[in-house]
Amino acid sequence: MATIVLIHGAYQGSWIWQQVAAPLRAAGHRVLAPTLDGCAERRHHIRPGITTETHAAEIADLLFFEDLHDVVLVGTSTGGMVLCRVAELARERIGRIVFADALALLDGESLPDIVTRRNVETTDVATGPSRADAADRLFADLDPVTRAWTLERYCLHPIAAMTAPVKLDSFWDQTWRTTVIWCRHSANPPQAHQRRTAERLNGRWLELDTGHYPMLTAAEELAQQIMIE
Repeated sequence: MATIVLIHGAYQGSWIWQQVAAPLRAAGHRVLAPTLDGCAERRHHIRPGITTETHAAEIADLLFFEDLHDVVLVGTSTGGMVLCRVAELARERIGRIVFADALALLDGESLPDIVTRRNVETTDVATGPSRADAADRLFADLDPVTRAWTLERYCLHPIAAMTAPVKLDSFWDQTWRTTVIWCRHSANPPQAHQRRTAERLNGRWLELDTGHYPMLTAAEELAQQIMIE
């Protein structure tokens, strides 16, 4: 059985993986879904200096202190940016990587290079769409009950992780067992960006007939695709 570490994206926390983690655990896998610094239940500790790289360093530390090996590392949305840095920091502990409708930036690229953001609310330390825009656009394809549940947990994301260029020293120069899962009804990250990831890493290409939040709309199917070797 595998050890699977799920990395959430912006405006999220470990909560968003509940419906994916359950079938993975039922199949016998060990599943960890940590909440990133400054997010969800850790939002009260948000501060300047939280970046993609500090997020990744925390996850790499988790892999070390839990002494995890042959890890299946899964990232969604901006969690893909974190995944890339974790992978190069903990190369010897990674067995396979999975990008679930995720960003995978090259060294020096930043989120605005790939995704056009709009209706943004920004503080000194956090940024994200307005709650109304989140309801009407980000989560528009969710059923009403799931949308309401999600909006109760939605929160702004550490600003540097959304704006600063990523730092990757060696990720793209290494060989990884890779799966890229594209969600057909998701506008961002663009299909071309995800194709680039699959092509550069010679990865397996899978598709889901859903939007950008497959863990909320197609959880069982996403879990099954994560388990494909």
